[in-house]
Amino acid sequence: MAGLARVAVLVVLLGVLAACTAGPSNRPEIVVNQGGGSPSTPQTATTNVPPLEELDSDIEWKECSEEVTANLAEQPPPAWLPIDCGRINSVLDSPYAPGRGMARLQLLRAGDGPVPVVVVNDVDGLPGTVYAARLAASLPQSFFADFTLIGMDRRGTGNSAAPNCVPEEVRRALVDADPADLDVSGWLRAAQTAGQQCAILLEDQLPALDTWRSAADLETLREELGTSRLNAIGHGEGSRVVSVYADRFPGRVGRMVLDGVPDPTTDAATILEGVAKGAEAAFDAFAADCVRRACELGADPEQALTTLLGQLRDRPLSGMLRITAGSALHAVVIGLSDRARWPELSSALAAARGGDPSPLAALLTPVVLGSEVQAPTLDAALVIGCNDTETRLTPEQITTTATEWQSLYPLFGGLTAQRLTDCGPWTLPDAPLPSPAARGAPPILVIGTASDAVTPVEGTERAAQQLSSGVFISWQGGGHGALGFSPCATNAMAAFMKDAAIPSDGTVCPP
Repeated sequence: MAGLARVAVLVVLLGVLAACTAGPSNRPEIVVNQGGGSPSTPQTATTNVPPLEELDSDIEWKECSEEVTANLAEQPPPAWLPIDCGRINSVLDSPYAPGRGMARLQLLRAGDGPVPVVVVNDVDGLPGTVYAARLAASLPQSFFADFTLIGMDRRGTGNSAAPNCVPEEVRRALVDADPADLDVSGWLRAAQTAGQQCAILLEDQLPALDTWRSAADLETLREELGTSRLNAIGHGEGSRVVSVYADRFPGRVGRMVLDGVPDPTTDAATILEGVAKGAEAAFDAFAADCVRRACELGADPEQALTTLLGQLRDRPLSGMLRITAGSALHAVVIGLSDRARWPELSSALAAARGGDPSPLAALLTPVVLGSEVQAPTLDAALVIGCNDTETRLTPEQITTTATEWQSLYPLFGGLTAQRLTDCGPWTLPDAPLPSPAARGAPPILVIGTASDAVTPVEGTERAAQQLSSGVFISWQGGGHGALGFSPCATNAMAAFMKDAAIPSDGTVCPP
């Protein structure tokens, strides 16, 4: 009954939170939505927010290629939303050939409003182009009277030369490993093979796939769009690219919204502990949602998952992908990151409990296998993640940390600790990634989600505090990111973009 108890605690906490809206309180204000309008929290326009500029670009937009349309097919855009595609060239700028080489970047234009807003997504999530189309479909049609979303597959992702360098059997080994075994030597062996193969296949391109150079790509895109400042929305790890851009080019910052920024702390162990904690909170939110809709997992979803993991340790399920306790946990984290897929996740777990591995395998396929038109996202996450961090731990340190996290975060502590081994065999990056402060930049809106399995709200709030002009609001919901899910947060973004309306720092959106 442990899972049910944790769900009950969550429900009680949400009830307490809602109760705090009545009468005086020192807590952050909770906004209330009125129909489809903007939040009722007082908002003020400010001369510090740059004016909007219309697109003045020579980018050639045309019908999207099969590679892009195949990715859009799962959730086709609405008929009213025009979609087309383009490409630009940026400088590869490898440390082995500074200022030289070419990086071709895939773009997608959603809408036909006059003001461009660039969209960047996570490394291991949907390509930025596809995410921009999905985000656009969740916004009111009226938004596109003023704006166009320009999705960009950041270098090394989607159709911007995504690496396909890790052997398939190594990817399988990385996700199949059971974190409960604490087999650090096995984790390290797989990581070492992955690192060696990527170094061989990518050669000089390898160290050029990082956030620092992706921020430079945004500056190239701004120039191609013909605006003096860049308007942008970053989602998850894509927010790190946007915030590093703001740090490097504060005088070029337009209106920027960061939806779930990673913790700016430079120590990977500190960041990943937050991720483990965030994943536990996200599962609690998923479990509460599951109970509310009487899902297939019954009254105690945590116990249902624990029982399934025990079954998989005794007898893994065979299919297109082998489903072990480790790969099942990986699939759960993937499912938790997209709130729209929570019913799919509960159904997949129930199916696996009944002996059918296919639904869980479907969650894992983009990460481990990819498709005919899309490289597996695990490779890009590994390459870019290791190029962005200097943290390298010894096997003894990893074992100690994994043991501690398993105790503190029983579902996802060990799984998250596995990621501490990923970069052990990699050479250190040529330059450390800065912790963005963006001094001199105009106001930047930062949105956190209370139960986020990818970018925990505590780390996002720290990122907002570190930005010299960061304005932080949070959504008391679950999933990865608030835009498109929280009407309150989505309206705040739209009001900021359109009217330069800045919500009160610390505002809380209701669940």
